[in-house]
Amino acid sequence: MEHLIHVLQTDRSDSEIIGYALDTLYNVISNDLEEEEQDDSEEENSAKQVDDLGSQFTEIFIKQQENVTLLLTLVEEFDFHVRWPGVKLLTSLLKQQGPQVQQIILVSPMGVSRLMDLLADSREVIRNDGVLLLQQLTKSNAAIQKIVAFENAFERLLDIITEEGNSDGGIVVEDCLLLLQNLLKNNNSNQNFFKEGSYIQRMKPWFEVGDDNCGWSAQKVTNLHLMLQLVRVLVSPTNPPGATSSCQKAMFHCGLLQQLCTILMATGVPADILTETINTVSEVIRGCQTNQDYFASVNAPSNPPRPAIVVLLMSMVNERQPFVLRCAVLYCFQCFLYKNQKGQGEIVSTLLPSTIDATGNSVSAGQLLCGGLFSTDSLSNWCAAVALAHALQENATLKEQLLRVQLATSIGNPPVSLLQQCTNILSQGDKIDRRGSKVQTRVGLLMLLCTWLSNCSIAVTHFLHNPANVPFLTGQIAENLGEEEQLVQGLCALLLGISIYYNDNSLENYRKEKLKQLIEKRIGRENFVEKLGFISKHELYSRAAQKPQPSFSSPDHMMFDHEFTKLVKELEGVISKAIYKSSEEDKKEEEVKKTLEQHDNIVTHYKKVIREQDQELEELKQRINTLTSQNEQLQATVTQQVSQIQQHKDQYNLLKVQLGKDTQHHNSHGDTFQINGIQTEEVSKLKEELEEWKNKHELLQGQLKEKDSVIEKLNSSQLEMGTTEQSSQTNKFGGLEHNNELQKELEMLRSQIQLQSAEISKLQMENQKLQVMATADPALGDTTAAMSSELEARLEQEIKELKSQVKALSEEKEALKQHLDSSSSTVAILQDEKSKLQREVAESKKEQDDLLVLLADQDQKISALKIKLKDLGVPVEDEDDTESGDQGDEDEDGDEEEQD
Repeated sequence: MEHLIHVLQTDRSDSEIIGYALDTLYNVISNDLEEEEQDDSEEENSAKQVDDLGSQFTEIFIKQQENVTLLLTLVEEFDFHVRWPGVKLLTSLLKQQGPQVQQIILVSPMGVSRLMDLLADSREVIRNDGVLLLQQLTKSNAAIQKIVAFENAFERLLDIITEEGNSDGGIVVEDCLLLLQNLLKNNNSNQNFFKEGSYIQRMKPWFEVGDDNCGWSAQKVTNLHLMLQLVRVLVSPTNPPGATSSCQKAMFHCGLLQQLCTILMATGVPADILTETINTVSEVIRGCQTNQDYFASVNAPSNPPRPAIVVLLMSMVNERQPFVLRCAVLYCFQCFLYKNQKGQGEIVSTLLPSTIDATGNSVSAGQLLCGGLFSTDSLSNWCAAVALAHALQENATLKEQLLRVQLATSIGNPPVSLLQQCTNILSQGDKIDRRGSKVQTRVGLLMLLCTWLSNCSIAVTHFLHNPANVPFLTGQIAENLGEEEQLVQGLCALLLGISIYYNDNSLENYRKEKLKQLIEKRIGRENFVEKLGFISKHELYSRAAQKPQPSFSSPDHMMFDHEFTKLVKELEGVISKAIYKSSEEDKKEEEVKKTLEQHDNIVTHYKKVIREQDQELEELKQRINTLTSQNEQLQATVTQQVSQIQQHKDQYNLLKVQLGKDTQHHNSHGDTFQINGIQTEEVSKLKEELEEWKNKHELLQGQLKEKDSVIEKLNSSQLEMGTTEQSSQTNKFGGLEHNNELQKELEMLRSQIQLQSAEISKLQMENQKLQVMATADPALGDTTAAMSSELEARLEQEIKELKSQVKALSEEKEALKQHLDSSSSTVAILQDEKSKLQREVAESKKEQDDLLVLLADQDQKISALKIKLKDLGVPVEDEDDTESGDQGDEDEDGDEEEQD
């Protein structure tokens, strides 16, 4: 071996001799040929395992880690005669000493990444052997699995599966699926990466099957089986609930669940594929309401169409069907009902008198379960009893409704209740000739009765109302029977214990104390507790408690259901304690329970009241926010209008400047007129215009006085409202700002009017001068006629412009006045609204403080009662304390929010 390794180290340039050295090492280390030659002799194989030369040679080779690193370097060579034997040798090393070689490759720089390049090799032989190498490399090593997954392994493997023809492909598809299982099984990180990479959607084409499903090859069956197992790996009940739920939703949205249901209802599908498909659908819908609802809507392609659930239940209660298929159907039914109260109600409703189909044309799920429950096949009895128990799991309402179910036993006899019929069959025992295990039927019925009666006092009362039930149970428990019957004794003890623990003492003859006395006399308390312990000590109980799927090697081992084992764990301890309690302790406990229930009801009531008040407070806060936003909008509108006013002011100033220029121009013209003279008619027209300007001046002064009075009123109203809240103050400050702006604008108007009056006085003086000159020199009138007409036209135009400006300004003033009035009314409305809200908040706070005082009193009483219970030796859970603590925190938070 040293010489061969030396050749690998020194003769790198000679690919032929490197290839021969690698082949030689592979033949030395590998056991494949020897195992094939010795398949017919088990003794020789066992002897070979004791003295395994291949494993010893592997230890020698990997003792120097540089040898494995050298081999990784050779695997990178593209030469076929080097790369292929290198891949085979490394695969053989991993088979012989997997964990040690994995660790060496893991610490080697880029070791895993170099091996991932094998999947991209265009030569199929190397690529396929590279898949086998990665299979061995990823076994039971989460760190390497993560590296391989993040080196884009999912994409490459799915591409290979697609290229090879999905389920119709050869053994290469099988190898890729096995590698995918290695990467995903029990590796939450890789499962999340697979889901987020949208690779679940690429699994859908795997399950496309045609109408003719006859003649499937063995390889196709194997491939499809592995594909279904891969789906189950992603939705396994052992995965974290959040990861499983997200994968279930993704499978529904991409149509994968629908494709699986198509296979489920297809004809000609091989039995083992059908069984695995049922198990896969079971875990895809387990605990996912959307998927469960879809499964309930699936119909089988029959005439008339029947729900898939009914078709599956027909297979479960049919004793001619294979045992593994019946187990799969039971698992599917359990998963459909798991955390699905809607589905539970639909199943139970098919048993109730009002919903049973009187015509008898269609068979319902409830009728099939009853038929299986009372058939002569013990396996059907057990499966139907467990299925019906799952329909009642953690659902007290349905337990009460099932008491209404009546069964017609024979013609002429009155109907009996389902509960009565179950106890009748239980008491008959071995009198009925059944196929299968003698104990199986009774175990199934007892599990159903225990599930039905637990946490349902009404059902316990109905059970005890039959006078034959308690004597039968005590008789079964008291007898000394064989080992096979001990399991039945334990379940009878559990059922009797449930009848005591959940007894509401409504039947005088079967009160808790009397039943305990009966146990003491006929069985003995210690003997009763010992028989009760037979259940959890049984080997089949331990197997059933491991995982939800019912997997049994043979029908005889089908005794316990996974969910029932949880019920036994929960009740075994409390029943044992209840048996040893005295009547006084029971009475005290009942009183304490009633008191606690009353207190719980009071606390619940006050919680509801507080919750309602919190909702009202939220609504009030929303209203305040709405009013605040409206206020902000109004302020924004006011700001916008202020900017518009400023623009108008700027325009006004611009016009004013232009008017001044035109006045200067007119003055220059007046000088020429003084030189040239003017006619008497023009002077009279100017006088009339001057009179008009005087009238306008007086009107503007009257408007100014009205504006001044309005502003004084607004100022006085603003001063009266000066002591209100901060929010209303901001609105009033906005109003004062508007008033100041109006005052400034009015001052400007006054100055403008003063300027205009000054201009008028100038024009009057010029007119007087012109009159003097006209009287002195009348000959000048002819020469200035044309200029006077031009002046008259321009003056008329300017007067019109001034009139329009004055009219626009007066309209603008009126609009501003209206807006100011509306703003003042808005402020008053907001102030009234806020004062109302403050009064409502104060009242709510006062009422909440009263409630907090009441809650504190109740908490003190509850703590005192708990101390009494602890003194009496009764175990008291701390949930109420925690809840009251949480409530106190909520109240404090509520107070802080109100203060804010």
